[in-house]
Amino acid sequence: MTFQTTDLSDDHGDKVQVADPLFRHFGGRARFAGPIATLKVFEDNSLVRSTLETPGHGRVLVVDGGGSLRCALVGGQLGELAVQNGWSGIVVFGCVRDTVELQAQDVGIYALAAHPKKSVKKGEGSEGLIVHFAGVRFVPGHWLYADEDGMVLAPESLH
Repeated sequence: MTFQTTDLSDDHGDKVQVADPLFRHFGGRARFAGPIATLKVFEDNSLVRSTLETPGHGRVLVVDGGGSLRCALVGGQLGELAVQNGWSGIVVFGCVRDTVELQAQDVGIYALAAHPKKSVKKGEGSEGLIVHFAGVRFVPGHWLYADEDGMVLAPESLH
C-alpha cells in the first residue's frame, strides 16, 4: 500500500479529518491503513486482548483509553496477537509497553506514551462506538491512514 498522509490531506481537503499530532509511533510498521474498529476502555485491556484475538482483516483497532497515562493498554503479547490475526495497526489514546518488542513486530502502533505498568483485567469496556479524541471522530468502518507525518481519517477508502 503506497500513500502519504500529506498527499491525502492535500488531495481530499475537507473530505478528510487530520488528527492532532499527539501520538508517537511504536510499531515495526511505519505506514498502515485500514477500516476502523473501535473500543472504549479505561485502564483495563481485557477487551483489547479479546478483540485482537479475532481476525483483523486488515483493520485498524482504535482504542480510546481516555488518555490515561497511568498504565499500558497494549504490550508485546498483544502486538504479536495483532500480527498473527491480520490487524494492520493499533491506535491507543493511552499508553503501551514492551516498546522494544513492539518495534520488532510487523504492525503499526501509535500511542501517547510508554508506561511499564500493566492494566487491570476486569473485562470492562465497550466496542463499536464512535469515539472522539485528537480533534477527530473515529467511526467504525471509516478508514484510517497513518504514516510518519500523522493520521488522516476518511469515510471511505482513498486508494
